[in-house]
Amino acid sequence: MKHFLLFLLLFPILAFSQSEIAEAERLFQEKNYVEMEQLMLEFLEDHPENLRAIELLGDAYAYQKKWDEAKIRFKKLLEVDDKNANYHYKYGGMLGMKALENKFNALGLIGDVKSSFKMAADLDPNHIEVRWALVELYMQLPGLFGGSKTKSLHYAEELENLSKVDGYLAKGYIYEYDNEPDRAETYYKMAINEGGSLTCFEKLTQFYENENEPEKAIHNIEVAQQKYQRNALHYQIGKIAAEYNVALEKGEQCLNTYLKNYTVKDGVPKAWAHYRLAQIHMHKNHKRKALEHIDMAIAELPKIKTFKEQKEKIVNM
Repeated sequence: MKHFLLFLLLFPILAFSQSEIAEAERLFQEKNYVEMEQLMLEFLEDHPENLRAIELLGDAYAYQKKWDEAKIRFKKLLEVDDKNANYHYKYGGMLGMKALENKFNALGLIGDVKSSFKMAADLDPNHIEVRWALVELYMQLPGLFGGSKTKSLHYAEELENLSKVDGYLAKGYIYEYDNEPDRAETYYKMAINEGGSLTCFEKLTQFYENENEPEKAIHNIEVAQQKYQRNALHYQIGKIAAEYNVALEKGEQCLNTYLKNYTVKDGVPKAWAHYRLAQIHMHKNHKRKALEHIDMAIAELPKIKTFKEQKEKIVNM
């Protein structure tokens, strides 16, 4: 009975704690890092040893690029549990982002980044995210500082053993980065055939754009649209048509469809669709229609510099 009464007394505190953590996780999903930071700071005043709260606070700092504050939290987590692969992964990722932002400090951080990622990979043989991080790290580092295509491919192989789709995408990334487009395209297509997720289609579309092959990019999006029926894909087709001055009729039709069926879940504001339509009409020498659409874009998002620059180009046609 005494233990039962103790549970009843503690339950409101435990429930409150869980609700605070759940709220922080919700704020994280909504990318509201400022409120998340404040919530966890207040929570940790009463629960200073709560590891999940410390981790969430570190995440909030990291996504705001407050590297020194994030480092303190992730380092504390490692002091408590240095066998936790995810703590090593987050610590290494934070240092890596800090290194990218400040090239003068990069040399002093790279060693810690590599050791943290490798420790995470060793501790958790199923950790997909850290293997992706190692694939990218070894491809982007100059050879003088330990960069190695061979090591990158090693972790891509480990990824493939865990997830064929991730392995194929990783190899596509490696060969694209190494300027082997034929092999890159092959692996991106293998990822689509294996998994067929929107992410796989997006990777191949980005590859075609990087290779200046907009027609192939549009065709790939159309295949994805047949499978997923997502309104956002209409915008992507219109965007490529407008940027590369190809398939203008198809691009215009897709953008009009996007505007007709638009909901906030589609992600890209309607103003950008009007901007793309203005580009298309400018390519077609339809000055009046181009002005109509760029004015609608500016009316919706008046602070976007790109829209104002586009209007100047149209006016000077």
